[in-house]
Amino acid sequence: MHGSRITAVGHYQPATILTNEELAGMVDTSDEWIRSRVGIRSRRIAGPDEPVDELAGHAAAKALAAAGLTPADVDMIVVATSTAIDRSPNTAARVAARLGVPGPAALDVNVVCAGFTHALATADHAVRAGASSRALVIGADKMSEVTDWTDRTTCVLVGDGAGAAVVEASAPDTRAGIGPVLWGSVPRMGNAVRIEGTPPRFAQEGQSVYRWATTRLPAIARQACERSGLEPADLAAVVLHQANLRIIEPLAAKIGAVNAVVARDVVESGNTSAASIPLALSKLVERGEITTGDPVLLFGFGGNLSYAGQVVRCP
Repeated sequence: MHGSRITAVGHYQPATILTNEELAGMVDTSDEWIRSRVGIRSRRIAGPDEPVDELAGHAAAKALAAAGLTPADVDMIVVATSTAIDRSPNTAARVAARLGVPGPAALDVNVVCAGFTHALATADHAVRAGASSRALVIGADKMSEVTDWTDRTTCVLVGDGAGAAVVEASAPDTRAGIGPVLWGSVPRMGNAVRIEGTPPRFAQEGQSVYRWATTRLPAIARQACERSGLEPADLAAVVLHQANLRIIEPLAAKIGAVNAVVARDVVESGNTSAASIPLALSKLVERGEITTGDPVLLFGFGGNLSYAGQVVRCP
């Protein structure tokens, strides 16, 4: 058995910025209303000619460049997304074609907002078992394409983007790489977050999600730390799914990570679903807010009322 570690990260966001003031011209809302309820000030919106696999490909290319690797060095691609319109070829295969990756295992993972941490665990397990030596793990979503822009309860939340990580084999020591995942779901409450219908549209029961996230998830997140042999106070950073600042801040406080930087990328990026965790992580690394070897809790939650978390070491 091998260990695994993240050796580089990268992210990508579309150029178009949609501010709260601009949204107020589209629906009955205001900058004050949005910021007081979800903490978001702006978000990035992809154009009609920017599909999910293009967002994913840009982020993956940046991660490869940061690792000093070429597409030929990759033997596995796992993409977390819930907004790819086409079912086949899947997004991972299209990313492989865009980058010129020759013959990788290519699979998509649809666990919505918890997708990236599920995808990371999947790649981690493959590398540890020797089925892969180097994997690209990508979270990418184009939420703008599944949003009803006349519904102020949902359209104020969403943004588009992608984040990626390179996962490689390492010595079998979880303290130096990717810690054991803690994952699960609440199927009886799965309808609380939905992307369904024709055309597909995003909807949620906001109060139910808020109560679940702030009351049930802190203990689960602490268990993810325990599986890595760490106390929450040992963490250098906490990167939660960037759903809503009113969820992120209470959840981070209840975890007990008193010395950690808490990612708040939701303020400028909105809820980018599976992209939110790798996007926020990559920005923390880029800004130098965390350094190589720092322990970081990644914790995704939301769609399907699924969750997955693990402690990783900063590349």
